[in-house]
Amino acid sequence: MTCKVTGMLAMTFCLLLPCHGQNTQVEPNAGSWKTWIISSGRDHGVPPPPNADETKAELAWLRDFSAPTSPEIQQQVAYWDAGAPAYRWLEIINQKAFNGLPLTAFPHRVYAYVNIAMYDATVAAWQAKYTYNRPRPNVLDPSLVTKLPTPNSPSYPSEHAATAAAAAAVLAHFFPAEAASFNAMAEEASRSRMFAGLQYPSDYTAGLALGQRVARQVIARAMSDGSDAVWNGVMPTGPCVWTGVNPGNVTAPGWRPFLLASANEFRPPVPPACDSPSVQAMAAEVRNYPRTFISNYKAFYWQSPEGLNYWPYVDADRWISEDKLDRNPPRVARIYALLAVAFYDAFIASQDGKFAYWYLRPHQLDSRIVPLFPVPNFPSYPSNHSAFSAARSELLAYLFPQRADFVRAVGKEGGDSRIWAGIHYEMDNTEGVKLGRSVVGKFIEWAKADGSR
Repeated sequence: MTCKVTGMLAMTFCLLLPCHGQNTQVEPNAGSWKTWIISSGRDHGVPPPPNADETKAELAWLRDFSAPTSPEIQQQVAYWDAGAPAYRWLEIINQKAFNGLPLTAFPHRVYAYVNIAMYDATVAAWQAKYTYNRPRPNVLDPSLVTKLPTPNSPSYPSEHAATAAAAAAVLAHFFPAEAASFNAMAEEASRSRMFAGLQYPSDYTAGLALGQRVARQVIARAMSDGSDAVWNGVMPTGPCVWTGVNPGNVTAPGWRPFLLASANEFRPPVPPACDSPSVQAMAAEVRNYPRTFISNYKAFYWQSPEGLNYWPYVDADRWISEDKLDRNPPRVARIYALLAVAFYDAFIASQDGKFAYWYLRPHQLDSRIVPLFPVPNFPSYPSNHSAFSAARSELLAYLFPQRADFVRAVGKEGGDSRIWAGIHYEMDNTEGVKLGRSVVGKFIEWAKADGSR
């Protein structure tokens, strides 16, 4: 047996329920995993849980608090228990995208910072959990009726409260007009674990405080990442140069990446001249592509909110459920964070290539090319979709190796769809894929050494 608890709580815990070996507990080592913003899981700042007498009083309070079984309470408990603690918060962002609501000027930042906050808060919560090893309420009081199965992890601090507080604070930073709504949801998510009889009031308050501390560090990083820069440059001119006004994402090469050494670390090679035989042939391929209903609807899908932003999470959530990882908060938070941060750095790298070369779009080279939908307002080379789809599909292939062939085919379709739509050359696609794979290689190496293996 292994048991880190000391004193009266330890004696009670081990008498009422045998202390499990590490292989039966939920990620007992997750508190030592590498973090993105906070220095480490030990940077949790969570004080020791209440003593035995205070815990006894909390149990008496919790017995009364968790007794009601109204439909509203049952619904709240079920809603926030539908997946890992991070699941509903990611769903909130995805739903905004689905409904066409603005995710600020740069959705990549929203996904990155919210998911990083949830991951770092989860790692810190896990470090505190297995440091203090506080038994769950119904372990100390088997007569306590819970509304959900008891997780096989220590009670203190609340993982739901830590995740909710971190997510709500970062979301409020990006969407200040909705701060009150996010905070109310965080309170509801946290209380749901007390309604379920699974955590003490002090677990709840400690988790909220932890999540808020993590969020402050994440927000400080977001405020210094360079995304608020104003472009005062001059657009180049020439026969092969993109033409337009107010180029989108033009300041992104100056953003501060997470793992890239610099925005141009994997910059694609100089593209051939637009009057070269190879580019003329590629333009002809775009012009003559035999569009069909299937190719059109796939091209539209990849231009939809899901295809642009959150398709990897749709697949990941399905596989998390199939693999029964939804009861493993650290694993789920890790998956979400890796996908989001790799997307962020791939975005920076792709914009660096675009604004290094300012290459014109196919329809600007050949007016006979009619794009399927409005063309994004920035240069052509390399393709964003190809870079992003390659990066995220390769990361999913690493995280879910048994689905690697399927998800790589999905990623390839994302890049190919931009040619079907008439908005990219094949060289944009090819170099975008190379770029995305190069970027994500750094994230996969980071993940291999993050302590989770």
